[in-house]
Amino acid sequence: MTCAPSAGWHGCCYSYVQRLHGRSLIKLHGVLRFMKTMQKGFTLIELMIVVAIIGILAAIAIPAYQNYTIRAQVTEGISLADSYKTAVAEFYQNVGTFPVDATVTGSATEISMPGLTTGKYVSAIIVLNGVVTVTYSGAQVNKNLKGDVLTIQPGIDTNNDVIWVCGTAANPGVTLSGKAATTVPNQYLPSSCHP
Repeated sequence: MTCAPSAGWHGCCYSYVQRLHGRSLIKLHGVLRFMKTMQKGFTLIELMIVVAIIGILAAIAIPAYQNYTIRAQVTEGISLADSYKTAVAEFYQNVGTFPVDATVTGSATEISMPGLTTGKYVSAIIVLNGVVTVTYSGAQVNKNLKGDVLTIQPGIDTNNDVIWVCGTAANPGVTLSGKAATTVPNQYLPSSCHP
């Protein structure tokens, strides 16, 4: 293959490519230029992989977040029950027995609690023989928690102090008043309220 010196640097290649493919060098470079522009975006498979990864992460994150929000709703009930626990403990220290009930006026056998205690998620808190029962049927409560109850039982230790057992937590070796009737699943209870 002979190249004319006047053809310049690409002269030999140009004539060789032209003979093989019947195209000019400009067309060949145009194909190469076109192939380079194809690599500027994402391929369909790459986009599908990204969507699959996002789907997997969402499948893990959404249930975890839902459990977190339900646990926060249970915590509201525990916080609202604190004033009842304090009143029951004071009643026991003064009278020597647990109160039968909680009413607005109170009596020799009942604690006085002004008004009905409710929240966004809690529909009622009652006291029966010292046991504080929180009912989760508020307007904004999660459907997985709706209608469930949490009981907080009082007990007396050897020093005659009131000890509280929340939910399904283990008895610390004290005589508990009343009966546990917690229906809130353990996965939604704080660690202090389940074994």
